[in-house]
Amino acid sequence: MNKTERLFQLLNLLRNRRRAVTAKTLADIMEVSERTIYRDIQSLSLMGVPIEGEAGIGYHLKPDFQLPPLMFDNEELVALALGAKMVKAWGDHALGQSAMSALEKIQAALPEKLYQHLSDIALLAPEMSHPPQFSLFSEKLRAAIREGRTLNMQYKKEDGEQSQRLIQPLGLVFWGKVWTLVSWCELRDAYRNFRVDRIQKLTNTDHFFETHDEKSLQHYISAYTHD
Repeated sequence: MNKTERLFQLLNLLRNRRRAVTAKTLADIMEVSERTIYRDIQSLSLMGVPIEGEAGIGYHLKPDFQLPPLMFDNEELVALALGAKMVKAWGDHALGQSAMSALEKIQAALPEKLYQHLSDIALLAPEMSHPPQFSLFSEKLRAAIREGRTLNMQYKKEDGEQSQRLIQPLGLVFWGKVWTLVSWCELRDAYRNFRVDRIQKLTNTDHFFETHDEKSLQHYISAYTHD
């Protein structure tokens, strides 16, 4: 965790406490030293955050302190809120929870007028019923893409034929109805797309791969969307 993330976490901890909290308690929660807490408290104070400290009691924020607006205009807030709802509706469970958690953090930092505006947005992204295969494999696929891990995949083609592939997953693409996996197929030694809802089984391997200029999601998009 870098300093910026740490200061933000510390500020949120102080905001959520009605009573003073000691440096030791803060250090234990954040898994850092008390010396780091003292330095971070000083940094926040120098940034104008009204933190009050009492020896033997701890630190607290002045009751009337509010975080300044995040400088979003109304349309930016609409875009963020709708985007989070779309991720929740069309993503897997973990991704949906993360999107809504991010939106809640934004809402918590808004002044009342903007908070109410965000709550009153009349734009919906209804949650759809995904095939069980989507939720079953999407999180594992995202992890493999992030780690650069090769996967064994059992796949059911459109005609019902079963196929066994060793793939290097490069990215997930949503087409408005289905998710597809862009991968490098070791059997064909070429890019291949697979519908996530047709995957029958995925198994992690102990093999890892690296992307490069001629094998990556960006290269695939460039190669197949331009003449």
